[in-house]
Amino acid sequence: MLILNKRTSTPATDSVALAYDERKRSRLKVTLASGAEAGIFLERGDHLQGGDKLLAENSSAVVEILAAPEKLIEAAADSPLLFARAAYHLGNRHVPVQILPTENGGKLRFQTDHVLADMVRGLGCTVSESEAPFQPESGAYGGGHHHGDAEPRPDLHNPGHGPHRSMPKIHQFKPR
Repeated sequence: MLILNKRTSTPATDSVALAYDERKRSRLKVTLASGAEAGIFLERGDHLQGGDKLLAENSSAVVEILAAPEKLIEAAADSPLLFARAAYHLGNRHVPVQILPTENGGKLRFQTDHVLADMVRGLGCTVSESEAPFQPESGAYGGGHHHGDAEPRPDLHNPGHGPHRSMPKIHQFKPR
């Protein structure tokens, strides 16, 4: 079994299609397009995006991660204000959302949840079901999408590393 544990920008020799929930896992056994078995071993909290490439531990393969099509809800807004309101309410619930531009307002794509679909419909959005690759926004502190072998990933939980040096740990209490 191949062990995939390092990001690379080298051209891929194989691929695997993973749904969003699978791309969030740091440990995962997968079957590649070639039929080979592989294990993905990443740092905890390190999420994969469609287009990322992983190098096998023995350097025998480079595997491209593809965003697999999955069932989603699309909420279309016909004005920038309605789009902002829908995005605010979904974000307030910490829902992963993919933002798609349209001519008049915008479209928000999120994992199937009929309660959330009813909520954005109630705001005035047109709601439909679709099947497509899901690539939600990584968030302001999500580390973003990385390319290249030598690019370090910031450690947001360790203020001594990365670009957020002055950011304290959550619930870091000072002695009295």
